Amino acid sequence: MAISISSAQLFASIQPLLPSSSRSVFLRKSLSCSSSKYMEQQNENKSKLKEFPYVSVPHRELMVELISTVENRLGTALLPCTLPSNVQYFENSTATAHASLYVRSGHSSSQVDFILGSWVHCDLPTGGALNITSLSAYLRPSTDAPNFLIEVIRSSPTSLILILDLPPRKDLVQHPDYLKTFYEETQLDEQRQLLEKLPEVKPYFSSSLYIRAVVSPSAILVSIETEASQAVRIDEIIQDHISPVAKVMLETWLDLCACAERKLTEDESTALAKRDKIIKNKTIEIDLESSFPRLFGQEVANKVLVVLREIYNA
Repeated sequence: MAISISSAQLFASIQPLLPSSSRSVFLRKSLSCSSSKYMEQQNENKSKLKEFPYVSVPHRELMVELISTVENRLGTALLPCTLPSNVQYFENSTATAHASLYVRSGHSSSQVDFILGSWVHCDLPTGGALNITSLSAYLRPSTDAPNFLIEVIRSSPTSLILILDLPPRKDLVQHPDYLKTFYEETQLDEQRQLLEKLPEVKPYFSSSLYIRAVVSPSAILVSIETEASQAVRIDEIIQDHISPVAKVMLETWLDLCACAERKLTEDESTALAKRDKIIKNKTIEIDLESSFPRLFGQEVANKVLVVLREIYNA
């Protein structure tokens, strides 16, 4: 995994609404399989992910379209998902927290490391629920192009946090051409500006300085709030504003990052792999090892974290 927004960031702004156990988790596994029975099981698990059962129709349609776009565009460059079934879907003992994860690794000849789709649902003690949906796409150290990330966090019918970015994998001060290629010439900052013109949209600032350091200068980190009497407005914003912006950014990532070659020297690739691993381990250290057991219980957490640690340290 390259740059990732830690789930600590996602929960920082809604912590007062949550029990101490509420966090999200993202993981991957690279395996392949050829049996028809196994493929049938994978299709069932994929369907469970794409159901996004706890979110509104516009929210669901956005996530399904983004995941389908990536899979259709990358095609055979992606291997089947081979996460264990108890990692692809799991819940806590009281059935108040549920999660689904779906990972497809890139073929060895592909620049794509893996893609990951997920949803997390948690009942809130105050009533209502927290729902987080995400799609992450990561590249191998054979290229230094940015990764892709979108996460939509709903803590109530009238509030939403959006994280949407192509996180950089090189220092932008030391490499101004990288900044120009991926952020200036693509005019990604205009997409952020389009959303921030809406009166309901305000910038979202993570309480974590570490998180602020790993996002791009054109990252979209916004909170959206509507009046209690206008809950339907959130879905209108998802459909009419967030969805078009997300599609533009995903297409930019596919065209310029996932499907375009960038030649690196062996030293550059080695340094990039080291940087990616540091960020992976940091994600586990500062968030998942402490929060995940509180959300799903120690037994379930252990099953998932064993896979997670294996993947992150591969």
